[in-house]
Amino acid sequence: MTITRFSPGARAGVSALLLLVATAAWAQWPFQSASSDKPTLAPLLKDVTPAVVNISVTARAQVASNPLMSDPFFRRFFEMPDQPQSVPQRSAGSGVIVDADNGYVLTNHHVVDGAEEITVTLADRRQFEAELIGSDEGTDIALLKIDASGLTAIDVGDSESLEVGDFVVAIGNPFGLGQTVTSGIVSALGRSGLNIEGYEDFIQTDASINPGNSGGALIDLDGDLVGINTAIITPGGGNVGIGFAVPTAMVTVVMEQLLEYGEVRRGRLGIIIQDVTPDLAEALDLNVERGAVVTQVEPDSPAERAGLVPGDVIVEFNDDAVDGSADLRNKVGLVRLGETVQIAFIRDGDYEEVEATIGQATGLVTGGGETIDKLQGAEFRNLDPNHPQYGEIRGVLVSRVDQGSPAARNGLRQGDIVMAVNRMAVESVRELSSAIEEADSAIALNILRDNTRLFIVIQ
Repeated sequence: MTITRFSPGARAGVSALLLLVATAAWAQWPFQSASSDKPTLAPLLKDVTPAVVNISVTARAQVASNPLMSDPFFRRFFEMPDQPQSVPQRSAGSGVIVDADNGYVLTNHHVVDGAEEITVTLADRRQFEAELIGSDEGTDIALLKIDASGLTAIDVGDSESLEVGDFVVAIGNPFGLGQTVTSGIVSALGRSGLNIEGYEDFIQTDASINPGNSGGALIDLDGDLVGINTAIITPGGGNVGIGFAVPTAMVTVVMEQLLEYGEVRRGRLGIIIQDVTPDLAEALDLNVERGAVVTQVEPDSPAERAGLVPGDVIVEFNDDAVDGSADLRNKVGLVRLGETVQIAFIRDGDYEEVEATIGQATGLVTGGGETIDKLQGAEFRNLDPNHPQYGEIRGVLVSRVDQGSPAARNGLRQGDIVMAVNRMAVESVRELSSAIEEADSAIALNILRDNTRLFIVIQ
């Protein structure tokens, strides 16, 4: 490390320069104290912090016990009392009031997941029991309702107008300390592929976000809500300047469906896609740098009925540019069932547009058109020559599993290969559908996972 020393004259010059830079920066700061010329966010925070609440959750946690404790003889012999199967467990998070008249509070799904009792504590220390209106694990957003008067709501802003470098402020309840404010900038936009949630389009920020901040507000310098703080990357358990918030562009769509249905009813197009890469663009002679390439179209799907075919490069969805496969998946997954959407794509160098009606998001459709609800959220495809085990084994690839879906809860993982259903070998999606359709009750899937064979039983 190099240490540079300055002479007194040089130090005076540097000090003057720093003072000049600081003065120029302060002149551009949007808020200023009424009593001095010091820059401050205090006027902004006085308006918005009453809208950020603390959330306390009571849930039941299973008690780990020694197998001997399940033996009545053992308990009687040692005069041991019966052990509880579960104990109350408390956790804390944050929330944001977005509708003062109706008492609606946004937070994270993981904050209230499994809650038996939810208590909202306002900034003025009033406490209210909250009703869970609905929750969506795929985006990690939940909506609560409290019956209270004199509430302050935060204005919901447009996260689509954010740019990298914009100043933002995070407000929440880290480590249960109470309301805390941190500031930073937007470090990145459209973060995905982190496997934090099923649908990812995160705002990344270096404003300190810690455990307990989940569900709190990320605001811009207009005092508008631009995101719900959700997760951090933390090698050591604390903040390292990499936090993530669900943008309001996604939150508002989820909230609308939670209000209407109590859940998010996702749609599908019925395609398998991958990102446009420079190599792929060169190989296919594409004149675009971004988009989603259609690699497979499901039979009798909305995509097939709209005329999409493998090789099409989707570049716009409802007049919004498509950056890649994750971006398109987010856009489709938040469209209401039955809505008609506009899809623009490149085929053989020509720009084309079609309309498609979004269908029910299902995992597997049987030959008779019936859906297998317990496999909903999974996509299957035949093994192709690009798969490293093609020709060595026979089965059906699980190409995707939505986090929190019935398929995920039943144990399926992306990359699994289904080799048999109730001991009946399957080599294609069609055979898998038929085998499941013929099953009378329980379904036993023979799975190959990381060179290990296992059974998954679906009741």
